Amino acid sequence: MGYTYFSDLIIWCKKISKKASPDKSYRNGLSLVELFKKFTNVEAAEDWFIEARWGGKVECPKCGSRNIQDNTTHPHMRFRCRKCRKFFSTKTGTVMESSKLGYQHWAIAIFQMTTNLKGVSSMDLARDLEIQQKYAWHLAHKIRETFNDNDSVLIGKIGVDETYVGGLEENKHADKKLNAGRGGVGKAIVAGMKERESNQLIAQVVENTKRSTLHGFIHDNVQQDSEVFTNDLARYESLVDFDHKVEKHSVGEYVKKQAYINGMESFWTTLKRVHKVVFHKVSLKLLNRYVQEFAGRHNIRRKDTEDQKASFASGMVGKQLTYKELAK
Repeated sequence: MGYTYFSDLIIWCKKISKKASPDKSYRNGLSLVELFKKFTNVEAAEDWFIEARWGGKVECPKCGSRNIQDNTTHPHMRFRCRKCRKFFSTKTGTVMESSKLGYQHWAIAIFQMTTNLKGVSSMDLARDLEIQQKYAWHLAHKIRETFNDNDSVLIGKIGVDETYVGGLEENKHADKKLNAGRGGVGKAIVAGMKERESNQLIAQVVENTKRSTLHGFIHDNVQQDSEVFTNDLARYESLVDFDHKVEKHSVGEYVKKQAYINGMESFWTTLKRVHKVVFHKVSLKLLNRYVQEFAGRHNIRRKDTEDQKASFASGMVGKQLTYKELAK
């Protein structure tokens, strides 16, 4: 997994953001004007990426050699490895590979997507970068790949909950309505959990709310012997290997000593608001990518630089995401 590459850039974007909440006064703000001054041209932006990826000492992505020729005569490949004789660029071996967008576009897009708590739409990104919307949409999804490798396991006091995401059946066109039923009919299901002490969060789209599905989600992401807090739905009964505590929503109980799941409910509120206001509509196929983005951004939001380096979900090395794959 590529934990080291691009994490520094995203760390920097988070640290300089003026959008940090008031309790994060340790972060220094940086205006967009200052951002543009930092990346004055393509060369300056590329040099920043080189520093972020290799610490300033370029390494061949093919063989790992540091015996590198710089400023080759190749029209697109700046570097050449003297050991394996392969040409490569700063983008080679990353999700940026094959992208025709310049390093300035990438730097600004990453800044926008990691410092905006509620995300940024492809239309806004297209206007900011002066590119077509379809290119901005593809670019945004490539950046979301950095949030899609969280394989951590939570431990301690864990609040678990699920929610339904999507439009109301009564608002849909007649030929798209499903049979009448409960409020979740026709919606996607997202399950999530939050560790109280570290504030770390894991969320993902699940197929259904059957006991086997939700129990599997918990067992896959929570260390045994942790305290797990859920609502009082029957699907959470018989949750073995954990100290299971219940918050009884059915009788109007929303906080019982330590048995509460308010952290996840707050996250759901933000996710649904953004779904309606910023993106308006998200397909079921791509919903999990947006969920991973919001969970990943939440997890690095309160950390200082050193903690972010250790825990940021993933970098862009070793990943590819074609437009055809997204659009099919």
